[in-house]
Formats: sequence, structure tokens, C-alpha cells
Amino acid sequence: MAPMGDVLHLLVILSLLEKGNAKVGDFKAAGATAPGDIIIGGLFPIHEGVEESPNISAPHEPQCARFNMDGFTQALAMIHAVESANRSPVLTTLGISLGYRIHDSCSDVTTALRASDPTMDCGGGANTSNSSPPIMAVIGASSSEISISVARQLNLKLIPQISYASTAIILSDKNRFPAFLRTVPSDVYQTQAMVQLLSDSKWTWVGVVTTDGDYGRSALDSFVSQATASGICVAFKEILPNSLTSPDSESAISQAATTLQLNHNVKVVVSFAKPTQMMYLYQKLRSLGSGLGERVWVASDSWSSSKEVLGEMDLPDIGNVVGFSFKRGNLAPFHRYLMNLSDINDVIGNNSFLKEFYSLPNRSENSGVLSSSTVPAEILLNNSYANVVFNVEMAVSAIAHAVADICSKKDCKTPGTVQPWEVLGALKDSCFELEGKSYTFDQKGDINLGYDVTVWRSVRGVINVHDVAAEYHPNNNSFSYTIHCVPVQDVVSVCSPSCEPGKFKKIAQGQHTCCYECINCTENHYSNNTDMDQCLSCETKREWSLEGSSGCTHKTLEFFSWQDGFAVALLTLAALGIILVLLVGALFLHHHQTPVVRAAGGPFSQIILLSLVGSFVSAVFFVGHPSSLQCKVRQVLFGLSFTLCVSCILVKSLKILLAFQLNPDRKNVLRRLYQPYAIICLCKATVFTTTVLAECDEGSQVAFGVMLCYIAVLALVCFACAFKGRKLPQKYNEARFITFSMLLYLMSWLIFVPVYVTTSGKYLPAVEMVVILISNYGILSCHFFPKCYVILFKKEHNTKSAFMKNVFEYSRKGITDSSSVSEISVSQTEGISIYCGG
Repeated sequence: MAPMGDVLHLLVILSLLEKGNAKVGDFKAAGATAPGDIIIGGLFPIHEGVEESPNISAPHEPQCARFNMDGFTQALAMIHAVESANRSPVLTTLGISLGYRIHDSCSDVTTALRASDPTMDCGGGANTSNSSPPIMAVIGASSSEISISVARQLNLKLIPQISYASTAIILSDKNRFPAFLRTVPSDVYQTQAMVQLLSDSKWTWVGVVTTDGDYGRSALDSFVSQATASGICVAFKEILPNSLTSPDSESAISQAATTLQLNHNVKVVVSFAKPTQMMYLYQKLRSLGSGLGERVWVASDSWSSSKEVLGEMDLPDIGNVVGFSFKRGNLAPFHRYLMNLSDINDVIGNNSFLKEFYSLPNRSENSGVLSSSTVPAEILLNNSYANVVFNVEMAVSAIAHAVADICSKKDCKTPGTVQPWEVLGALKDSCFELEGKSYTFDQKGDINLGYDVTVWRSVRGVINVHDVAAEYHPNNNSFSYTIHCVPVQDVVSVCSPSCEPGKFKKIAQGQHTCCYECINCTENHYSNNTDMDQCLSCETKREWSLEGSSGCTHKTLEFFSWQDGFAVALLTLAALGIILVLLVGALFLHHHQTPVVRAAGGPFSQIILLSLVGSFVSAVFFVGHPSSLQCKVRQVLFGLSFTLCVSCILVKSLKILLAFQLNPDRKNVLRRLYQPYAIICLCKATVFTTTVLAECDEGSQVAFGVMLCYIAVLALVCFACAFKGRKLPQKYNEARFITFSMLLYLMSWLIFVPVYVTTSGKYLPAVEMVVILISNYGILSCHFFPKCYVILFKKEHNTKSAFMKNVFEYSRKGITDSSSVSEISVSQTEGISIYCGG
């Protein structure tokens, strides 16, 4: 058996249809009214638009068309909220009540302005008289475009206006809209939340669909600016006409559908459009065969809770919908009110909107319209949204508390004692309660509670648009997820794939910053993060990297180590050289009075041997891990030691030249100039003209070259002087050994220079080490080993008599003129005394 409520519904409907034969056109001046001490105006979109009038020749009132169930439910929410406020202690203790006068904006600016014009004249609406109390505040409108227009009109008398859904950013400007308040946050927070969601989901390539009105344009500008700042690119922006009856509406929707179809890689679309526009867009995309199911639709508060966008389609047909909606309240009291509407027959008489609702023709194919088998209350329940109802209730509660604050100080029952601007001031300062929580308007006249992020779900064919996946907190721009995450994270919407570490983004000129080419980092450069704009440079002295590297690798420390076989061989030769030098030095010291030792230079031979020890020791510093001390010592020690050695050899060469090869007339002059220790000191004083080398790369290559050239010059002088003394007696020919040793030194270092310049790596020190050992062994072998042989194995030749005998025999062999023999012999005898140190 049918419930009594259903029977009453049907009786009321049949009665109205029979008596009034109602039509939509009969309600063009419809309104809902209720008396009270303080009257509140209401402006709701009871209809979706007005009928087109192509040829307008005089002012007229257009007829509203297409009954809007959502707008009608919002108007009922205001009526319920006013009745609840009148029963609350806030007003009953003062003995005052609120009344209302609700008008239909017909979703049209002109109609809304015409509806609000009686408000300015304190006139009535439906079933009211001119003696009715003036309107002290207005609740509405829903559309930002209508709210902006109406607000400019209400500003003339500072009549406070509280919107429950208008979110345009411009309405926060109190200089232009001083009397406007709202129970919803500004779009700047919604777009901020959307951008944050896109960033968290790594969706950087998105499209935007919006309307050509104050709300759509404002939201678009705010979204694009914030998205760009967060590195998100807008692939396209499709703007639909604000009016559904616009002649360009169909072509604009077709254009938007074509754009979406062409941009198949744009998987995420942000929409600020109206519900009906989205429904037409989905239908057009379906007719084009576009893959809707692959996309994520980010819905603004304008349609995030409107299932009507699906039309005859199912949720999988359009894809995933992530919506941003206002905070919701408790709908249970309002639902009870809707269920009891049929019992309140006297309300119908003062509410032409309710009359129209009951008189709607049967169209069972539309869930939003009454059919013979559908209870009217259930239709209203299906079209009531907790967030919008809660926002309307907040607006009424704010006005009730503001009126109570004023009426507690004056008599509000006397007409004219309360002015609209007084109510406005009380609203700005008031703190009102609703459902156990306190609320206040901020300095911009807004109540910002944040947003619920909803995800549409289809469970056994039933669409749920209120499944809250996250809550957005505007104070810290963050989300708190009621489930693990928004369940569409696997969707990828990027213009170009992320550049992996080891690559960098190269953006073509004139392209979106999200569209780029990934280029490998070059050698010795790296990128250690995704989507880096440029590669970083390695510290090339200590690090290296291959092409396309995500990091630098520390260079393997290579040096001429002690364990290297070649190093061991060279060190052995250096150690052997030091031992040989010490043995030769001991032998020469023991036989220092013999002619051979004295002919070898006497004390100078010990200096040469000492310098050779230093030179051999310097070779050791070319092996092992280079340190600062090692780098400073090795070149300095070699340079000083070998310069001292060659300086002493130069003295010996000059001594030979003075003894045997000079003209007797010049001998006295050169003998006075022959100061061996002074020559050695002079040569040593000019060996270095720069600072000590601090690095093992030899520091200044110029200084290193100057050192080698200087020693080479000394060697050349030695070579030239010794070459002139090459005709000495064969057994004691010191000049020949000097010539050969200097020639060996010069050749080895001439070979060293190109090898050293062209060689790199850890064996570079070995090259110089080899040349040092060759030079040292050349001098040791040429200057000292022959003398050691005579001392050890030819002792009979190491006497002064044998030495003089050999010289005179050599002199007689080379002279054929007997008169000259005597002269030269005397000269050479004097030279021998010089040469032998006697």
C-alpha cells in the first residue's frame, strides 16, 4: 500500500493541474514570500535561462525557460533556514522574526537586475504590498556574473548581499563591492588547490575549458598564472559562451571537442564550465569517437556535484572526475523538511515556484522531472547538495545573528528603525554559530573553509559524486587525504617525458616550457635530478664523467708507485749509483795525494761526487704519492746538485785548457782569471730566478725550462773547453772524458724534452728520472771509473815520474822540429804542474 505522504503528493498535484491548468509561462513573475519583522531577499536560478527574443523593439520581460531543479532546491534551503532561525533562541528571545522575498534570476543578468529593482524600491514580490517592510539583506546569487551586476546595484544603498556560490576573485575587492559578502572562498584558493593537486600528481600538460563570463575569465586567469609559476603548462584554453541560449554555443562546443580530440596527449582537463555545457561537450566527444575514458576531468565547484553532466552516459564513458566542492554540512534536517513539504499546504499558496514544480509535465526519461511513479520529495532529495545547502544556511544564520545583535539594542518592530547599512556593519563584526561551530567573515568578506576533493565513483550503476578523497587546507596550501591518495595517480599527462638524471631539458624557442628535448650531458658534466635545465660541471682536477652521466666519479689516483716494477728498477739503479759514488769518494779520499786523484780535480772531485749523491737522491723523490714537500724538493735538489756538478766540471775544463791548449802569451792573463771556487759560486748563484715549484706539474714550465737550459749552457761550455784539450796524453786524457760525458748529457736531455712534452700519465716522472740517472751514470762512468781503474789496477801509472814520463813521450811524438820541442816541453811542463795541482 502506498504511504499516506505519497497519496497527499498526488492529490495536491492533481488538484493544481485541474484548477490552474498550470504552464511554465504562467510563472514568469513567480516568487516565494513570507512575512516577518526583518525581510531577507533571495535571488536563485529557478530556471536555466530565458527564451530568445531575436527582434526586440521595446523593453519587455523575457519569459524564463527550463525549470532548474538545483536552483529550486537552493531556494527551499533558504526557506527552511529562515524557518529554523525563527524557531531558534537567537530570535525568539527578542520576539522578532525573519521574512523573505525570493525572486528568480532565470540565470540571466537582465532578469536578475529587474528582479532586484523592486528590492531597491522596498516593493514586494509575489503576493506582497507596498506597505511590506523593506529588504534588509539579499542572499544570492549563484552565478558570479549575476552577483557582480546585482552587487553594483545594491551598493547604492549599502544593502548587504551574501552569496552562497559566487567565487569570482573580483568580488573580494571591498573598494568596488563594499556590501558584498559570501560564505564560500574566492576562486584564487580553488585554483591554488587545483594547481597543488596537479603538482602533487605530476600533471604538467593540461587543458582548460571555461565560460565567457566573469566567473570563467577570472578563474582562468588565476589558474594560468598559478600554474605557470608551478611549472604547469596549459596546452589549450577553450572558452564557451556564458549563455546556454547563445547562437554560438553549439559551434563553440564543437570547437572545444575537436581541440580535445586533437590534443590526445593532454590527459588532464580542468573545467570551470557549467554542468549543461559539460553534458553537451561529453556528448559531442562521444559522437566524434574520442577516447573519453583515458582522461581525468578536474571539476570546479560549478559542476563537481552535478551528475546531470553524464546524460545517458555512464562514468566509465567519460573517464575520471576529480571535483572541488565546498565544505558540507548536515543535510538531515533539510531532508526531513523536504519529506514534509506535501503536508504544508499553506506554503504552496505563497510559493509559486513550488506550484510550478508540482505542475511539471510527466517526462520519465529525465530523472529531474516528476513522473507518475516518483515521489516529489525524492526528486528534491536527489537534487539537494550538502555543500550548497550548508552555504545557504550559513548566510541565513549570519543575517539572523546580525539582526539579533541590532535588535538587542533597539526596537526592530517599528518600521524604518533598522537600515540596511546597519545590518551590513553587524554582519562584518558578527560571529555566528551553525551546527556547533563558529564562523566569521574575513576582511575581504569571505568565509574560507577550504575544499573537499571528491572522486566520482560508479558502484553497480549508481554514481556517487560525494566520495571525499581529500580535504584542502588553504592556510598552508596542502591536502589531507581521507584515503591513501586520489586514485587517478597512474594517469600521465605531460608534453614531454621527464629527462632522467644524466640529461637536461632543451626547450625550443617559442615552445611551452613543458615541451622539450632531453639531451645527454657532455663529458665531465652531469645531472643528478630529473628535468634539470642544465648540467653541472665536474671538478675536473679530481673528478670525471662520461657522456650522459648522473654523477661524477672520483679519478683513480695514479702515480709512479713504489710497487711499480719500473720504479723498482730505477730506484735500484739510483741506490746502486749512490753506493758507487760513496765507494769512489772513499777511494779518492784514501788516494788524495796521488797524481791521478789530483789530476781528476783534487777537492773538486769530492764536490762532484757529493753533487752526484744529491742528484741520485733527487731521483727517489719522483716515485710515490706526490706530496707538497716532495714536489718542492725533487726539482730543486736535482737542479742544485747537477748545476754544482757541471760547474765543477767546467772548472776542470778551464783548467785543462789553461794547462795545455793556450798560447803562452795569454797564459799569465788567464792564470790570474782562473779562480775555481769563484767560478763555481757564480754558476750556482744564477741557477734559479723564480720561486720554488709548489706542484708536481712542475709549476711554471718556463722556470723548469730555464733551469734545463742553464745547465745545458754550462755543459756546452764544458764541452767546448774540453774539446780543445782532446790531445792530452792518452792515459790521462781528462778532456776526452769530459767531452763524452757532456755530449751524453746533452743528447739525453735533448731526447727528454720532446718525450716529456708528449708523455702523460703516471710514467711522466719516470721519464725525467731516467734522464737524471743517465746523466749521473754518464759523469760517474766517464770521470771516475777510469781513475778508479788506474788507482786499483795500474798502480805503476799512479806516480809522478810515470805521469811526467808519459807526458814527455806524448810531446815528442807530436813535434818534428827539435828547436820547438824544447820550447813546448817547457810550456807543457808548466801546464802539467797546473793540471796536477803541483
